[in-house]
Amino acid sequence: MYVSEWENGKRSLSDRYAGILRNLLGVTDAELRGEASTPVVAAVDGYDELLSRIDAAGSVGESMVKAFNDQTELLRTMDRQRGAAGLVDQMTGHLAALENALNFAVLPSTRRPVALALAGASTLAAWQAIDSGAVERAWRHYELAKRAARDAEAPMYLAHAMAEQAYVLCEAGRPALGVELVRDAQRTVGQAASARLRAWLYAAEAEMCAYAGMSDDARRALDAALAAIPPGPEDRDPDMLSIFLNGTHLARWHGNVLALLGDGDAVLRLYGALEDMDPSFVRARAGLHTDLAQAHLTRAEYDDAQTHLRQARLLASRTGSVRQRRRVDMLSARL
Repeated sequence: MYVSEWENGKRSLSDRYAGILRNLLGVTDAELRGEASTPVVAAVDGYDELLSRIDAAGSVGESMVKAFNDQTELLRTMDRQRGAAGLVDQMTGHLAALENALNFAVLPSTRRPVALALAGASTLAAWQAIDSGAVERAWRHYELAKRAARDAEAPMYLAHAMAEQAYVLCEAGRPALGVELVRDAQRTVGQAASARLRAWLYAAEAEMCAYAGMSDDARRALDAALAAIPPGPEDRDPDMLSIFLNGTHLARWHGNVLALLGDGDAVLRLYGALEDMDPSFVRARAGLHTDLAQAHLTRAEYDDAQTHLRQARLLASRTGSVRQRRRVDMLSARL
């Protein structure tokens, strides 16, 4: 009854219920209330107030930047384990604090570390928005991440934001344009890319190519990713903490691409990745079960596909992943 009255304008949405619905649906307050998503700019009352803000931004030192990065890392861990839907308010406040610090920082020595922290936080917020189905918000966050990366003179962060932004294009039905964007990201970073980021970019290219029906290009990109990935179990890139990738993660990605291509070998690779996967990557595990369902469907193994779809739906609901639930629904329609 309340939902009907809110939708028909017969009852105003109170702050109490707005807070509950934001966490449930993974949306911002402006998106929930149907308001324009324009940034809120604090009024600056004369030069004294402006100088006060500049002085405050100028005092942001290493300890404050570390605090910003620690907050991003905490939000990343929570997102990985619990999903993005309940983190929208925290993420919005975190980005606002970083943007405010950057907007009033004057000297490059102060701006660069804050801009780098904002670039990392913005790509995380953008991926959370994709997962929640808020594609316009995701696009805006990636644009913010790219601006921040340019301000920080950090080509690796710029390339990562560009390549992740390709997923918005893919979700919108333009995978071929996504391929071009990923390749442009590779050209942008050039030789400045770490080995792990280079492997990540090739894997992203392979996935975009698979969605675009470019089978040969997808396989070539997969081979390049496998050649570039550093050996060993370590998955964090010391030069770029936004990247999680090792042999196990890449095996899952490889299986995902093969499943998209309809290759029967995907099943073996995906089961191997499932066995080795870190259990804390709950949303990624939902994606892996979805990939296995798709691979079994390709082989007309419908019972196995149904088993993995049930597990994928359970995990996607647990994390509130709209993106994964959409994939599960599409595959379920093929049974």
